[in-house]
Amino acid sequence: QVQLVESGGGLVQAGGSLRLSCAASGRTFSSAAMGWFRQAPGKEREFVAAINWSSKSTYYADSVKGRFIIYRDNAANTVYLQMNSLKFEDTAVYYCAARLGSGGYYNRHEYRYWGQGTQVTVSS
Repeated sequence: QVQLVESGGGLVQAGGSLRLSCAASGRTFSSAAMGWFRQAPGKEREFVAAINWSSKSTYYADSVKGRFIIYRDNAANTVYLQMNSLKFEDTAVYYCAARLGSGGYYNRHEYRYWGQGTQVTVSS
């Protein structure tokens, strides 16, 4: 079992930065791939970024590539999402997710464990 708790959301002006954190409990964190997804009002939950268990591989949605960075600290059981050059369209609830195994990082249905989400609001 993995329990996930996100933090770090808030209100920021366009062009600003935020760092989201996702603290995980459970022994399997260090072997789990981690992902960030987001959901804006009236839209489906969409992939943002993912990182494999060893941090060797990272994956990004085209919409955030070059602006967001995902990284993890397995010793601290935490995964982060550094968000830079934020845009109004980045406004959403951001969810942390965990999965075992490899492949399918972009597919939300591959993730078994989810956090409760944290709101990110970017003012234009």
